[in-house]
Amino acid sequence: MSLSYITRPSTLKENAPLLIMCHGYGSDENDLFSFASELPEELFIISLKAPYPMHPYGNAWYAINFDAEQNKWSDDEQAKSSRDLIANFIDEACNKYPVNKDNVTLLGFSQGTILCYAVALTYPEKVNRVIALSGYINHNIIPDNISEKDYSNVSFYCSHGSVDQVLPVEWARKAPKFLEALNIEHKYSEFPVGHGVAPQNFYEFRTWLIDKI
Repeated sequence: MSLSYITRPSTLKENAPLLIMCHGYGSDENDLFSFASELPEELFIISLKAPYPMHPYGNAWYAINFDAEQNKWSDDEQAKSSRDLIANFIDEACNKYPVNKDNVTLLGFSQGTILCYAVALTYPEKVNRVIALSGYINHNIIPDNISEKDYSNVSFYCSHGSVDQVLPVEWARKAPKFLEALNIEHKYSEFPVGHGVAPQNFYEFRTWLIDKI
């Protein structure tokens, strides 16, 4: 397999809905996995570990560089490489485990969300749902010809903290307009928190997911 990961098997012996988790910058595969015990038992859950180790601990999907002017920029080439790694991993997981390749959900937080958006918008044939927590759409890592792609089988749940100091809520608010322009089904919510997932946020996306799978 092209990425390291941990799993929680499904109660179903075949055709299980697949949920793939992508953690945020500086975290690891155990972070979002804490949600697993509260999610439906029929889900086959895989929590990925991002490919770039950070020091002293944690991992990243791509480098974020902070320069002296307090500007930060993302390594978009690394981000595209991670996007394609995740897309490839979806195929690997569907071949290896008793899951339904037509019932795939990506769940991301922060940098993981940026990647989940990119994977679904680049490879819509591989993804059915995206749960996009505290992230935004990076237009530099999605294809130019998105208007020609078929997004009819993809839906998005997007949420953000209204007082997020890490990724401004204004960045997240652009996603619904963008998805709407492509006629992509989506739900967008804000919660009065910073860069994190409030309990009511968790319960809302869980309800959304249960309804969809």
